[in-house]
Amino acid sequence: MMITTNPVLRVPSAPPAEAAAFFAAKLACETDVSDVHGAMQSGAPGFVLVDTRGPAGWAQGHVPQAIHLPTDEIDVRARLELDPSVPVVTYCWGPGCNGSTRSALAFARLGFAVKEMIGGIEYWIREGFPVKTKHGLIARPVDELTAPRAVITCEC
Repeated sequence: MMITTNPVLRVPSAPPAEAAAFFAAKLACETDVSDVHGAMQSGAPGFVLVDTRGPAGWAQGHVPQAIHLPTDEIDVRARLELDPSVPVVTYCWGPGCNGSTRSALAFARLGFAVKEMIGGIEYWIREGFPVKTKHGLIARPVDELTAPRAVITCEC
């Protein structure tokens, strides 16, 4: 076995079949803001988008079509307010917060099909998509470090 100081290759890559299973499982549990935005714009996304932040975060601004169901209330409210046959997509603040992960776990434990919107509201805003506030819809310019200016999707 060859010893390397290259930090990328210090731990060998997984065998292709193992890597394929890992990435397939990851995509089965995650989606991104661009794909959620596109699905919401279609008018028939096929899922319910759930903002899992507390009341202050919701009031500060949220995805216009989202419903508000804070993480700590999922066990009590989810089965009463949501159709368990409709998949759920959760989001929270952003990549530095695991609130949407905790919420997705709570939904899964209740028997809901669920995905987590990676990037959260932070990347929704950074990609230039509008948020609903008490003042109406507000959109910021696209952060060029996160998304292209000229198109809605990263085309990846």
